[in-house]
Amino acid sequence: MAWSKESFSIHGEQLLKKVKELIAEGNVRKITITDKSGKELMSFPLTVGVVGALFAPVLAAIGALAALVGECTITVEREE
Repeated sequence: MAWSKESFSIHGEQLLKKVKELIAEGNVRKITITDKSGKELMSFPLTVGVVGALFAPVLAAIGALAALVGECTITVEREE
């Protein structure tokens, strides 16, 4: 199976919305969030079927992170 990586520069207030959009796409395997200096802030795999209540704590953590960071980068690993 082939994988591809894609990165998005985004401001903190848009972070949670973008992560929710990526999860809804369904072909995302892993999301990594780094700060503008490249330091990894958060990384989590998205296994098939991990949605809803199981993912709520991760979304809450992303919401808290979004309040603390200015600009950040989301790197997405996708199945092709």
